[in-house]
Amino acid sequence: MKPYLTSNRINIALIGLFILLGIGSYAYNQYLVSRILQQEQSGVKLWAKAIEYTSDPTQEEISRSLLEAVDYLRRRASVPDSVISLIEDAEADRASQTFVTQEIVLSEDQFLVPRIIVDERNEIIFANHVDAKLNQELIDYYASMNDPIEIRLGDEEYSQMQYVYYGESPTVRYLRYFPYIQLSLLALLLGIGLVSYRTISRSEQSNLWVGMTKEAAHQLGTPLSSLYGWVELLREEKKDDFTQRICDELENDVTRLRGVADRFNKIGSEPELKYQRLQPMVQEVVGYMEHRLPKLGENVDVLCQLDSGVQAKVNSDLFQWALENLIKNAMDAIKSSAAKAQVTVKLYRVENEVFIDITDTGVGIEKKFQHEIFKPGYSTKKRGWGLGLSLTKRIIEGYHNGRLLIHDSEVGRGTTMRVILPADRLQEEEQAAKNEA
Repeated sequence: MKPYLTSNRINIALIGLFILLGIGSYAYNQYLVSRILQQEQSGVKLWAKAIEYTSDPTQEEISRSLLEAVDYLRRRASVPDSVISLIEDAEADRASQTFVTQEIVLSEDQFLVPRIIVDERNEIIFANHVDAKLNQELIDYYASMNDPIEIRLGDEEYSQMQYVYYGESPTVRYLRYFPYIQLSLLALLLGIGLVSYRTISRSEQSNLWVGMTKEAAHQLGTPLSSLYGWVELLREEKKDDFTQRICDELENDVTRLRGVADRFNKIGSEPELKYQRLQPMVQEVVGYMEHRLPKLGENVDVLCQLDSGVQAKVNSDLFQWALENLIKNAMDAIKSSAAKAQVTVKLYRVENEVFIDITDTGVGIEKKFQHEIFKPGYSTKKRGWGLGLSLTKRIIEGYHNGRLLIHDSEVGRGTTMRVILPADRLQEEEQAAKNEA
């Protein structure tokens, strides 16, 4: 299984888990809010009915008359049992009115719901726990949240209607924001998890690459030394010109292989970077690739537009390796049936940056794959590990503090890969001095 596919699946799984947790949290929060609102509505209705009860003049008159009778009867020496029962009922009724008044109507802590009472002319006569400006707009806002509760004051001969408008308690308001806070924390944890996973994954990949490259360099060392010996033996055995030319080419290839082994040894260690001209290195890579790579159909024309004065701080072995990968990919992208098989390499400088553009007339890269091509394991070829561009990006960005990107690509017309490096600081100072002069 390719590594980038596994990474994508893990990312999708984590995002899916985040969405499920978010939906579950939001649903449960809405359930809690609904239950609390029902309790608050019941509480406000009880409060309104308590006001209506304690304001009933009939109840007040009966209670007052009973108490007067109780006081009179208590002063008599003998009180019948029926009268004692009447006295107890009167005292209980008075106690209930006192309880309703003190514990329900006048309670400040039991009902923290903002309430407004208006009369029949819609004038505000009472407000409690309201932290906004009292006006008609606030009343309309409360009316949109809950239906007003009617209170009838007075008796049958004379009565007055009042209306209670109410909103939501601070607890409900806080709970409505809680899912967003929880989702933000979950998103933060998800981000930390993804970053940690990618960091660990990159560290594992880096260690794997370092181990593979150093092992490859070690394995190449012994046969390369033997090849040098066989080439020298053949050179001494056969003195004709043809054999000597073959020996020269073989020696060049073996030297090239030793350079590749040395590149492998540099992976995982801090390479030595030097300020140097880039044009000779680019020209050498282009010449080698033209001579060694098989042609695709008609000859692939390689055009070079190289600024000979451009300098940058690079490691020549690793930098040439990166260029070889890019040019080889450009040549591989050109179909054998292409009418125009051409690769263009441009080297130039813009202000304090060095640009290397490698353009081919190949098949191009679809937009949906442009973010995948630098991932380890991604490849459109039937053969290969899909590590070329990933390794090239590591060399350019990890070792040379540069950037590697797809500057332009169009399906059927070709692709331009761009390498950006910091320019030589000495060259910058010289250019600044010239500008001042």
